[in-house]
Order: sequence, then C-alpha cells, then structure tokens
Amino acid sequence: MLKKLFQSFRSPLRRAAHKRSTPEVLNSNQHPLRRGEISRYALSVVDRLQQAGYQAYLVGGCVRDLLLNLEPKDFDVATSATPEQVRAEFRNARVIGRRFKLVHVHFGREIIEVATFRANHPQGDEDEDSNLSSRNESGRILRDNVYGSLEDDAQRRDFTINALYLDASCERILDYANGVHDIRNRLIRLIGDPEKRYQEDPVRMLRAVRFAAKLDFDIEKHSAAPIPHLARLLHEIPSARLFDEVLKLFLAGNAEHTFELLLEYNLFAPLFPAAAAALKRDPEYAGELIRLALASTDRRIEQGKTVTPAFLFAALLWPALPARVSELQDKGMPAIPAMQEAAHQLIAEQCQRIAIPKRFTIPIREIWDMQERLPRRQGKRADLLLENPRFRAGYDFLLLREDAGEDTGGLGDWWTDYQEVNDSQRRVMIRNLSQQEEANGAPRKRKRNPRKRRPAAGAPAGE
Repeated sequence: MLKKLFQSFRSPLRRAAHKRSTPEVLNSNQHPLRRGEISRYALSVVDRLQQAGYQAYLVGGCVRDLLLNLEPKDFDVATSATPEQVRAEFRNARVIGRRFKLVHVHFGREIIEVATFRANHPQGDEDEDSNLSSRNESGRILRDNVYGSLEDDAQRRDFTINALYLDASCERILDYANGVHDIRNRLIRLIGDPEKRYQEDPVRMLRAVRFAAKLDFDIEKHSAAPIPHLARLLHEIPSARLFDEVLKLFLAGNAEHTFELLLEYNLFAPLFPAAAAALKRDPEYAGELIRLALASTDRRIEQGKTVTPAFLFAALLWPALPARVSELQDKGMPAIPAMQEAAHQLIAEQCQRIAIPKRFTIPIREIWDMQERLPRRQGKRADLLLENPRFRAGYDFLLLREDAGEDTGGLGDWWTDYQEVNDSQRRVMIRNLSQQEEANGAPRKRKRNPRKRRPAAGAPAGE
C-alpha cells in the first residue's frame, strides 16, 4: 500500500528533522489515503470548520496509522480556530483542559478532538502571559495555550511521524518535518533539540517508547541518546497523568516489548521504583513473572478479551511484596496480617508515583491476599474460597507465580483439579490433604466437645 507513496517521495535522506516553512506536499495521486477510510464524524468537523473560513486538517496519529495500513484509534483535528470559536460552531462540543486547551466534539460514543494551532513559547519571562503559557525552572511546560500558524504548529509537534497534516477536502498531505521519510525508514525522531524537547515534557520519553513498541520502529539515535540520563525528570510529572500514560504503555497490545524498552532506557525505575529494586535483586524470577503477565495481557488484547489494570499492576508490583511480608513475619506478625500490611505499604508508596485509583488498588490487595489463603484448604475453607468473587483472579495469579518458577508444592494443580471434580470427589481430596499433612508430621487437630448450652436467665431448663 505504501509503494506509491514512497516512490513519489524523492527528497534526499536527512539525518535530522529541521525547521521548514514550506511543507513537502503529496497530492492524492502520490499517496493511498482516501476520504472513505476516514471517520465520517471527523470529516464533518473538518468540512464545517473549513466552510466557516478556518483552516482545518486531520493530523498526527490518524494520518500516520493510515499510511502504515493500521486502523486509527481516533481522529484528531488541528485548526486555526480558537477553542471558543470551535465551540461556537458545534452545539455538541465542550472545551476541556487548562494546561492544554482542547475541544471535544461528541458524536455518540465517538469523540473528535480539535486542537488550535500552537506556537513556540516566548523566550523571555517578563512579557509572558502566565494564563497562556508557563514553564518551571527545569524547562517543563506547565501551560501551553500560545496559538500560532499551521507552520508553527508543525514545529511544536513532538515527533516527525506525527507532524503530517491531511487536507481531507482535496486529499493532499502536508509534511513539514520529513515524517514520510521517517515512516519509510521506521524511525521515531523528535522535532527539534531532543534534550530540550524532553525537558519541556518528560512524558515524551514514554511516548517515544510507546510508539516504538506499537509500530515496531527504532528510536533514532539522537532522539534516544538523552533518555537514560533524563529519565529522572519523570518524577516531576503528576502521578495522575502517569497513571494514564502507563495504561497506554501496557494496554495497547505491545506490553512485553514496551517493558523491554522501558528497561533499556532506564524508564521503568521512575515509574515502579520498588518493582525495579526487586528486579535488580532477583532478575530471573521477577523478570520472568512480569514478562509472563505482560505476554498474557498482549494475547488477551489480540483475542479481543477484556483485561483489568488491577491484575497487571498486581503482577508488576508482586516481586517487591514477599520480602516485605517476610520482614513483618520475622517481627512476629501472623502471615495474613503481614500480607495485608505489606500490601498497604507497597501500594501507598506506588501511588506516590502513579495514582492508581481505588477501584484498582482494592482488587490488587484482594488478589495478593488470596495468595496467602489458597494454601489453607482444610475443612470448609476450600469451598468458601471457591465461592469468593476474587477466587478466579487469585487462582490465575497463583498459576502465574508457578509459571515464573516459584515452588508452591503443587498448589496450582490441586486447585485446578478441585474445580473440575464433583462434590464427593472434593471431600476425598480434602481428606487426602489432611492425611498427607499428618503423614508429613503436622499435628492432628483434636475434636472439641461442644459445650452444653446454658439456659438463658429466667428460662426453664430444656427450652
């Protein structure tokens, strides 16, 4: 599909993206994109803004993905209209954001995101309007509402492959940063000075990794070089924003590859400090467990099955938990309370870096708690555990631990069999379990004689 596009692109190869005031223009006969491949709602937004006298283009990931013959996740629009002007054109629109004002135009469940052309920030602070733009001492952009021209907007984009503009009315592509060249060579390249651009927004380092994993591209060497020593800047990013970015990293179907890139560029430790420390202490077990969990997540997404962030976070953090539980047990705390306290501490620390919502932290703790309860199967406990709504997640997590090399004494096989047999066979399994424990030297529990019920005060004996 890309043959016609790449044959038509005859510009000389360039080592780095540089500022251009005029774009490379690819007309409809030089690329394969057609209006029929584009969301009708996105087209209606573009057409209406153009009819109202504004410039409007489809931009970024949707253009990139269509050129790569991928289905776009969503369609974004860039326009010369301000957010307020866009809002005035669409009754089904609302302005969102303070750091970066956008307009969401709602069409049922589909949302078309519309952004006004941005420009570079003023160099001097003395004339800068803090309501429009501001930076902190390290150069990170705190507010980005300086509007500009189409040319300005192209240079404000993060990566060359995202600086492609499609004029849907005549099906031409405007390429201001040699993005088509980098798509052809499968490269992720920042526009401008990489170190400065990462300082402006450290999340760009995570985005570079995410796009590299999603598209199976390489990060261009000059764009990659500053990442390991700038990874610490992620500590400045609000924890709520990092939660959203982590979901994008691990729930896009490329989690395992993403994890390897995060390790390669020293980005995993700023996100998961306790897990990174555990990975360093025991790379074989911790690495295997995390990779197995991520590979399973990728398979489920490929098969169209649901995935829960709770199970994913439980796996990412688990390697850091057992040592903490052991410390508490060494101080005399019983196993289950020790597990609960260690889980509470670990999750509280992690939420300082990534704001995991309560709707996920509670299931994480329940999955971990189940790991202490699953070995306790005597009497009616096995049946009660089987009825627990968190049993399946806890059981799957037990199998994950075993697959990673942890010896649980055949606990996973026992629970697999217990779920498949009938009730009478389950009773036999419980009796065999008790006999096995006695044979291994476990003390036999004495049957307690029930106390004679004491009659209530004033009631005749025997009632």
